[in-house]
Amino acid sequence: MGVDAVYTHGHDESVLRSHRWRTAENSAGYLLPHLRPGMTLLDVGCGPGTITLDLAARIAPGRVTAVEVTADALELARAEAARRDQEGQGVEFVIADVHALHFPDDSFDVVHAHQVLQHVGDPVTALREMRRVCRPGGVVAVRDSDYAAFAWFPPLPELDEWLDLYQRVARGNGGEPDAGRRLLSWARAAGFADVTPTASVWCYATPEDRAWWGGMWADRVLRSDMAAQAVATGAATEADLRRISEGWRAWAADPDGWLSLPSGELICRA
Repeated sequence: MGVDAVYTHGHDESVLRSHRWRTAENSAGYLLPHLRPGMTLLDVGCGPGTITLDLAARIAPGRVTAVEVTADALELARAEAARRDQEGQGVEFVIADVHALHFPDDSFDVVHAHQVLQHVGDPVTALREMRRVCRPGGVVAVRDSDYAAFAWFPPLPELDEWLDLYQRVARGNGGEPDAGRRLLSWARAAGFADVTPTASVWCYATPEDRAWWGGMWADRVLRSDMAAQAVATGAATEADLRRISEGWRAWAADPDGWLSLPSGELICRA
């Protein structure tokens, strides 16, 4: 994902199941009031492109440049654009590293990154680059989750084990899983003076939402890059991962099950 960092999640189907759920409305609501037709927007770390293409529709006939660090990752967004018949309609796909964006200064009205800074090696440098390519008076918008602030009921020990494992693997990869609470400090260090910080929460508590989220993580803890990294580094055994997976299924099946995932958000004026 960037300088001295490895992307923890990878692109297993179980991961993409989660990422493709994301929309501009449920993941970038704090940014939407700042958008208008005709803008230029850079989407850093676009993933499978669901948010990207929603944003493109919001600013049409403006243009979106969607960035990923590898061709394989970028192909996921291209495929989504083709599926929606948005391919070539105001969206360009480019390989780039957020630590060294190969765009001129003042290129975009909006620079957006969703759940990206937690995975990069140097989030302050990333934000400086995002600021550099944003025109004066434009908006740099970032949103990142805060794993230590996740809350759930009932208090299953397997989920405590999952959180501890995830944080250890993510930090071992050079990331910061509690990025949400650090965004403001990173933006100030990057030189932003006009910053509006907010937070929002995803909540999974209905039977349908529990089945989706719990089932997704039950699969993800067994099959994603995180699982392979955990075993390879000795952070967990296959038996540990199976136990955690069953914990997620138990949580999903519990009619009292409840989970909240907070994210920090920033609107930064360049």
